Amino acid sequence: MSFQAYIDNIKTKTGKSPEDFKKLGEEKGFLVDGVISKNIKATEITNWLKEEFELGHGHAMAIFATLKGKTE
Repeated sequence: MSFQAYIDNIKTKTGKSPEDFKKLGEEKGFLVDGVISKNIKATEITNWLKEEFELGHGHAMAIFATLKGKTE
């Protein structure tokens, strides 16, 4: 599955885009000024995505990658 397919599936399932997740991540304190805080571990973010949005691990990691600025 391509990275874009992961993002498309997430949008279909949650109704949220990567930008929406960035805003939510900032509200949760995971990101500051669009950058993941240094004291935040990937597991904290992926656990949040799995619990709150019922994403699988691969999909949660795709959102984590977008939060890190990786888009491909």
